[in-house]
Amino acid sequence: MSYDIVLKRIYRPAEPEDGARVLVDRLWPRGKRRESLALTDWYRDASPSPALRRQYHLGEISHAVFAARYRGELRDDPDCLIPLMRHARRGRLTLLSAARELDDSHLPILREALLQALEAEDAEERELTSPPCFKGQIR
Repeated sequence: MSYDIVLKRIYRPAEPEDGARVLVDRLWPRGKRRESLALTDWYRDASPSPALRRQYHLGEISHAVFAARYRGELRDDPDCLIPLMRHARRGRLTLLSAARELDDSHLPILREALLQALEAEDAEERELTSPPCFKGQIR
């Protein structure tokens, strides 16, 4: 199955085709009121840990190191993806962040992890279901 997960800056206006709009940052965006953002949810659990975020923003680690460590955090807590996976299964999911450069933020890594988790779950469901051609033959 194909899933529609898009990335967007929180400072861009909400559009009807955004679907579920989920802010995935630990910190609230400066100068924004909750009512003005048309958020479906503010979900912090899938964002990088405060220590990792701080190291990356202070330039103590490279983007490659940040990406590897963030993937590790997501791998260590796969349940943190479940609420986002539910939104993605219902239709378009727009992941929001206050980051200036989305390509250098955690959002592309999170989208990749979400898509992999959704595909793994779909594959698992396919394995559990036996095709009609094997009906009655499986013992």
